[in-house]
Amino acid sequence: MVTLSATQSKYLPYVLAVALFMQILDATILNTALPQMAQALGESPLKMQWAVISYALTLAIFIPISGFLADKYGTRRVFLSAIIVFCIGSILCATAPNLDFLIGARIVQAIGGAMMTPVARLILVKSYPRNKLLTVMNFAVIPALIAPLVGPLLGGYIVQYASWHWIFLINVPMGVVGFILGKNLVPALFEETEGLDWRGFVLFALAACGLTLAVELGSQAGRGFYGLLLVLGAGLFLTGYIWHAKRYQQPLFPLSLFSIRTFRIGIVGNLFTRFGISAVPFLLPLLLQVVFKYSPSQAGWLLAPIAVGAIGVKPFVSKIIQRYSYRKVLVYNTSLLGLLIIVLAQFGDASQWPWFIPVLTVMGACNSMQFSAMNTITIGDLQGQQISSGNSLMAVNQQLAISFGIASGAALLNLLRERLQLDILTAFQITYWILGIVTIVSGLHFLRLKPEDGRGLY
Repeated sequence: MVTLSATQSKYLPYVLAVALFMQILDATILNTALPQMAQALGESPLKMQWAVISYALTLAIFIPISGFLADKYGTRRVFLSAIIVFCIGSILCATAPNLDFLIGARIVQAIGGAMMTPVARLILVKSYPRNKLLTVMNFAVIPALIAPLVGPLLGGYIVQYASWHWIFLINVPMGVVGFILGKNLVPALFEETEGLDWRGFVLFALAACGLTLAVELGSQAGRGFYGLLLVLGAGLFLTGYIWHAKRYQQPLFPLSLFSIRTFRIGIVGNLFTRFGISAVPFLLPLLLQVVFKYSPSQAGWLLAPIAVGAIGVKPFVSKIIQRYSYRKVLVYNTSLLGLLIIVLAQFGDASQWPWFIPVLTVMGACNSMQFSAMNTITIGDLQGQQISSGNSLMAVNQQLAISFGIASGAALLNLLRERLQLDILTAFQITYWILGIVTIVSGLHFLRLKPEDGRGLY
């Protein structure tokens, strides 16, 4: 355990707080701004999903190597470099003349983000004794609750009264604050490293990219064959990774993790139940602005109840799980989330906005419950070195689910619009129906849990 000065001990958690706030604000502020950005870039708002998918997919690919880089080159150097890369990516996003340039800039931004938050979290874990870690972490993650509330509102007002470029430029002053805090507070921690599994990293990255691109191409007229080829290619790369991981002494993600039943159930459930949940934050601002013609700021206010519900239920999550068990909570809560997504399909008129508020508040509460329960049960039975690799795989899995979910939602919408020639409102409604049904069915996966699973976690 590193020895911290009194100043470091008191203020080091602010480093993670700033990093988390920057990253989550960037993710939540963008969704409300996409329609205005599409107009400025000369694109259809229904084609803007890759501005979000490219970021989530890059995070998923690069998160696994953040710990290795921090151990080899030192936590301070890697963290400060991550902030610089994130800010450079943000500036490039703000100067994007077209969607392709924006996607490339988002990839640069995500490379910084993939190192920034995981390394900041690692710094706290290595710097504080276990009996202080929970208090420190709880303080540091407060911005993770505030940013989703601020993001849609701020994004709406910025694009309505300034310009979309400030969506990204706002990261620069926060980055300067994070850099100054990091330079003065972050200790330079090193660890002996065995070397990274680069072959496993490349195989995993190619499989993830192939699957995400396959969903997009499969929905486009005349490109279904290429989508099928990408699925087959991704399957081969995934098979190659499994073959490699069985023979390599220290693979990127040990296959032994999947011998733990609760981890196996949790990681698969995490992936599939997030499909619908991840698509909604992308699709909803489009529905509100493109179909119902709300202004960006009005859309931001209507999205705020999601964050309010998530914050409001937080103090009760542990008590609810303790009373009803992880199995019941996950099965029923996933079904409720699916039903709420289907309820969104019933909105057909802008004048129905008062009904959005209770529906989205409950959805936010259910999201918070879902993520807390899934994350805890997934890593709850891991021991020793399994905890680090299992936690890393869970973080990667979450980002993959976001990219797959948004890609699937956008692909469905475009399929219904372009191939079946449906009007835009009907296309949105059918998309919500399908995503809701998929979410409800995915919740049945949690029936594999036993009633006593996770009892030792509370």
